[in-house]
Amino acid sequence: MSRPDVVDSVAELRARIRDWRRDGQRIALVPTMGALHDGHLSLIKIALERADRCVVSIFVNPTQFAPSEDLDKYPRQVARDLDMLTMAKADLAFTPDVNEMYPPGFATKISVGGPSAGLETDFRPTFFDGVATVVAKLLLQAAPDFAIFGEKDYQQLCVVKQLCRDLDLPVEIIGAPTIRDAHGLAMSSRNAYLDEAELQTARQFNLILRKAATALAAGAGQEETIAEASRALIVAGFQKVDYVEARESLTLAPWRHDRMGRVLAAAWLGKTRLIDNVDVSTA
Repeated sequence: MSRPDVVDSVAELRARIRDWRRDGQRIALVPTMGALHDGHLSLIKIALERADRCVVSIFVNPTQFAPSEDLDKYPRQVARDLDMLTMAKADLAFTPDVNEMYPPGFATKISVGGPSAGLETDFRPTFFDGVATVVAKLLLQAAPDFAIFGEKDYQQLCVVKQLCRDLDLPVEIIGAPTIRDAHGLAMSSRNAYLDEAELQTARQFNLILRKAATALAAGAGQEETIAEASRALIVAGFQKVDYVEARESLTLAPWRHDRMGRVLAAAWLGKTRLIDNVDVSTA
């Protein structure tokens, strides 16, 4: 089984993609920050179902971390990641460093409105500017036909779709279902921070959100249902709840019962912040 080729410059990336394009091949991009897990592998599987070639970017993007967040502690394990990409049959790993992505004098920032309002932005106000800027760069660098993003980061997925619509970027953004462990916990690189007791508590997260989504789908009052979900998270052992909210699936505007909806939440276990979401219609 051959390992994916590895390039660390935009020039090398574009040269490789230019060769594939010359042969009429379609390209899919899976943007990641590394520390790959089964959730990422599911994105690569979808990419290879849609395209002839799959590029996986591995870049821990500093512009989406606030000074108080875990940039320095974020897991970096490129050798292991390349082993996983080999198993997943990815074609190319793009592993730029910070100077390649943000060279001296870099002074541009992309800010996306609409679905970025509230939720994560209330607690991480610079986050989506950093995400939008790096994603736009990656899409322009790789010029893929498809880009695959997980639904676990649902607000991010909506922001990326808005970005591509507004800037007329010629790429189809595909949302991939959240991959969960046997207990329903969404796969995340930050799960590695949890000790055994915290892991047991974390596995209640999805169950509590599903209960809320089921109640909303059945016509329960939104305010009391959301308040009960927040209380249930604290009772389960979460130390702090940043938000539990119901939003429209497409726009992330406040949810109404006649619209498709999502329950989205963020909560803390010790020093680890977890996010998750549930589709109201299928809870």
